[in-house]
Amino acid sequence: MNDAIKPPTIALDSLGCKLNQAEIQQLARQLEAAGYRLVDPSEKADIYILNTCSVTHVADRKSRHLLRLARRRNPSARLIAIGCYAHRAPAELDKIEGVELVLGNDRKMNLLNLLGVPQSRQTGIAVPSGPHAVRRTRAFLKVQDGCKNFCAYCIVPFVRSSMQNVAAEKVTSLVLGLVANGYREVVLTGTEIGSYESNGVNLEGLVRRILAGTPVPRLRLSSLQPHQVTPALVGLWQDARLCPHFHLSLQSGSDTVLKRMKRRYAVTDYRKAVALIRDSVPDVAVTTDIIVGFPGETDKEFRETLDFCREVQFARIHVFPFSPRPSTEAAAMPHQVSDAVKKERSNLMLALSEESVKAFQERFIGRTLDVLWEQQSGGVWSGLTGNYIKVYARSRDVLTNLITPVRLTKLYRDGVYGEI
Repeated sequence: MNDAIKPPTIALDSLGCKLNQAEIQQLARQLEAAGYRLVDPSEKADIYILNTCSVTHVADRKSRHLLRLARRRNPSARLIAIGCYAHRAPAELDKIEGVELVLGNDRKMNLLNLLGVPQSRQTGIAVPSGPHAVRRTRAFLKVQDGCKNFCAYCIVPFVRSSMQNVAAEKVTSLVLGLVANGYREVVLTGTEIGSYESNGVNLEGLVRRILAGTPVPRLRLSSLQPHQVTPALVGLWQDARLCPHFHLSLQSGSDTVLKRMKRRYAVTDYRKAVALIRDSVPDVAVTTDIIVGFPGETDKEFRETLDFCREVQFARIHVFPFSPRPSTEAAAMPHQVSDAVKKERSNLMLALSEESVKAFQERFIGRTLDVLWEQQSGGVWSGLTGNYIKVYARSRDVLTNLITPVRLTKLYRDGVYGEI
């Protein structure tokens, strides 16, 4: 094949939430269909696209680092920054050498139009489907975007202010297409999917339609808030295709901190939501996010959070030291907590998270659970159970994208070892 008509290679990378992953997967499908050849972000590519995150200053720094790393890997590559950081501070990313395009959330899904159709497709040259074509195991599907809650610490309403909900009929059609293309699990994502509402259909109605109208083997939801957990919604988990996993945002286990954060629930509300879930869904994993060191957080308030997390017995706790974000109310609050104290509290919360993960995983040793296998490394396969336990096992068979029963035998690495 002549070099002039080889399909351009594109590396797609993403930081942050599952919504960002859903968007990068959507772009991957569009670009592959248009004739671009996808490669791993660790490889040299003609075009490197990063879906940035700006939820913390660390996410900002990682975004800049990845763009510079891509430049070092291939100095001639076209670098494109999209997403939340690109939306919040485009001038900062535009200063990075090699960055050609900076597209905020209002423009990033128009990227294919900006890139155009590659010459290989224009000349009718077949595009090879190599090992880095879109991997079909779990698909992240954006059904909702935008948030107007303006929690005191959160940058999201400033970078995703446009409220959008994908019509239920279209979501069902998209799920059917994903299943037809080999995906075994679909994860519904959004900025706040619990607020989904389109033409009178809420999240419960949407999930009900997907289950009734598609043969999707597994359906998973991303993050919910306590007040969005209702008996009608949780009742849908009688269908075994719904993964027994709820990511329920907490942020703090102290009512006084929650009030300063401008969250819309109290600790009692959260406790009731967890009880409803556990009473209704066997073997369920409940995971959460915690912010430590919010402005004014006292030792007593932090201990309330630590004690509440210990009481709830989460399957996993994602820990974030408070990061002041431009324009947010919390950035200007008095009594900012020192970095040293935030680090100390983060370490304590991370230690509790590690204990919680192991305790949850140990409950299933000796049990047999279904695992969706995703990849293999060094002869060891890895995949996920419905309740989000990472499972490892050896097999000579090709297991990619298969769901098989596995007997869990022992804790192993960051998950559990099993026998097929």
